[in-house]
Amino acid sequence: MLRLVSLKLGRLYRYVKLAVLGSLAAALVLNTHSLLASLQRNELSERRFLQLNKCPACWGTSWCRKFLNGQLRLESWGRLRLLDFFNVKNVYFARYGEPREGSRRVVLKRLGSTQELADIDTKICRRATGRGRCDLLQALPATEFASLNGDVRLLTPGAVEGWSDLVHCPSQRLLDRLVRRYAETKDSGSFLLRNLKDSERMQLLITLAFNPEPLVLQSFPSDEGWPFAKYLGACGRMVAVNYVGEELWSYFNAPWEKRVDLAWQLMEIAEQLTNNDFEFALYLLDVSFDNFAVGPRDGKVIIVDAENVLVADKRLIRQNKPENWDVWYESKFDDCDKEACLSFSKEILCARVTVDHNYYAICQNLLSRHATWRGTSGGLLHDPPAEIAKEGRLEALLDECANPKKRYGRFQAAKELREYLAQLSNNVR
Repeated sequence: MLRLVSLKLGRLYRYVKLAVLGSLAAALVLNTHSLLASLQRNELSERRFLQLNKCPACWGTSWCRKFLNGQLRLESWGRLRLLDFFNVKNVYFARYGEPREGSRRVVLKRLGSTQELADIDTKICRRATGRGRCDLLQALPATEFASLNGDVRLLTPGAVEGWSDLVHCPSQRLLDRLVRRYAETKDSGSFLLRNLKDSERMQLLITLAFNPEPLVLQSFPSDEGWPFAKYLGACGRMVAVNYVGEELWSYFNAPWEKRVDLAWQLMEIAEQLTNNDFEFALYLLDVSFDNFAVGPRDGKVIIVDAENVLVADKRLIRQNKPENWDVWYESKFDDCDKEACLSFSKEILCARVTVDHNYYAICQNLLSRHATWRGTSGGLLHDPPAEIAKEGRLEALLDECANPKKRYGRFQAAKELREYLAQLSNNVR
């Protein structure tokens, strides 16, 4: 009986799949003329496609001249709007530059799904008018995003605390850094909020509230050695970042030596974000194979999705000394039945100086046997060579890093794992 049911379900799945493919093929045939037209025109130079009319309820305008002058063009398949159904995250690949001068690949992000972007409009309207629909430009002056306009000198923690992961527990030092490095203004470099135009302040605050990824990339830039994609600019509700390379997932079955090197880099990223000279701890709250990419030439691992990053100011924690501030915090292993699970308390991340969260996130969700993604298990370091498997040290360190059996075991395991992976990949520390 069970076998009969499974066979029927299998046939049903095939029929549904064929029906979907057939419908798509029919749509392509029926819309051939419009498809050809969409392939010829450059939507990236159209204000409506960029949602420039939403500004200042947008991400910025620093790259609008490049967009509107036609210096960016979507890559071939990205021009087909029929495929937007599959592009849930609204991420596009484009070429930037002039054909005769050479061009390079960039990544364009709307920073949310179509529904999420619509929800932003609804939230702004409700905050301003109490209704779900309104004229955004007229509503914005009645929101908290406009309340900091005028002669307000500084962006303070009390004004934005809890708006997003980035400012779940902000310090004045962090907010000054965000304002000083804000790239969507011509007069960047000042931490004084009043030096920004009213529209620029609202753009900054809306980005901070709804998707702070651009601000993470600007405040902790790749040019200074931070492991994030490089922020290029924005126009309306479209931001441009440099194209890094294929996502980490495409290396899941790469040669062992390559996977060891990638694993070592991931642990180095965890260390850099946790302990650095700036005394900012950047905790990754969303860790999966899709959030990292690998450079094709230098093989460097880079974080390409930085929306869910919590920044804790260790200097402020030492100064305020909240309860148990100097007690080492160990994240609890989360053996859930979903992909990319993480267990954490934002309040504790904000209140402790020594935290193992980043080691835990990388080990559990990417490297160890507990990592599951797209129907696979075993993590990036699956199927090690026979001699390494027989030795058992790698498996023991990964297990202790993901699910420690000793008190503070993850801290020690992470340190030894970094050293062991460096040894295996012949990296010089």
